[in-house]
Amino acid sequence: MKIDKNFISYNKKLTMRAKENRKNSTKAEKKMWNEILRNKLTGYKFVRQKPINNFILDFYSSEILFAIEIDGDSHYENRKYDEKRTVILNKLGIKVIRYTNIEIINSIDGVYLDLLKKIKIRERELNKPPKSPLSGGLELK
Repeated sequence: MKIDKNFISYNKKLTMRAKENRKNSTKAEKKMWNEILRNKLTGYKFVRQKPINNFILDFYSSEILFAIEIDGDSHYENRKYDEKRTVILNKLGIKVIRYTNIEIINSIDGVYLDLLKKIKIRERELNKPPKSPLSGGLELK
């Protein structure tokens, strides 16, 4: 049996809600998943709607403890909650990055390039050998 050294416990009550969220993804979540994350274009495996602690993360890679959150129209109403949530996740060692629905819908290529930069930074933070497509010679600063 393989044990994931990066396993972080979660509230089991969130499992069904996460499953429902996967079935009812937003347009931006679908676009991010189908065009970037599903095919591991980042070099890492991501999962959708991952329960961690008492939260459900939009996308998560346990390999690099990296969460991607998609902020919808209600983001401005929930800013304080999101900030507190990010602090808790950071204390668990999880790096959280955010994109808006509009960024993903209107500029998926720009989001992809930005995501690759942030993953490369995360690899350095964790002293991991580069796995992202940027490690092959293309250098973004």
